[in-house]
Amino acid sequence: VQLQASGGGLVQAGGSLRLSCAASGRTFNTYDMGWFRQAPGKEREFVAAIRLGGGSIYYADSVKGRFTISRDSSKNTMYLQMNSLRPDDTAIYYCAARRGPYYSDLRKADFGSWGQGTQVTVSS
Repeated sequence: VQLQASGGGLVQAGGSLRLSCAASGRTFNTYDMGWFRQAPGKEREFVAAIRLGGGSIYYADSVKGRFTISRDSSKNTMYLQMNSLRPDDTAIYYCAARRGPYYSDLRKADFGSWGQGTQVTVSS
């Protein structure tokens, strides 16, 4: 699957952004999907994930209650609604996909397909 992330930008602290991740092909529904981010000088970290059927959702503690992940199978697209943004949310955000054996906790799963990333900058 090929992934294309979009929707990043510059926003003030407290503001909102919605990221989108468009997937190619007709197998979108067979992939677990996730968002990750990498800030300057830091390792890439997990942000949120949604299981292929949409029945289970996982969040990093740092974004829980502020970010919402969703997916629309009719559009082959995953979203990340980000509210109450903070300067420490500044990072390049990547969408990712995985397909394979069931993994009980997507926060620890390996994702094999990655999009190109979109920059999110939150000013104070």
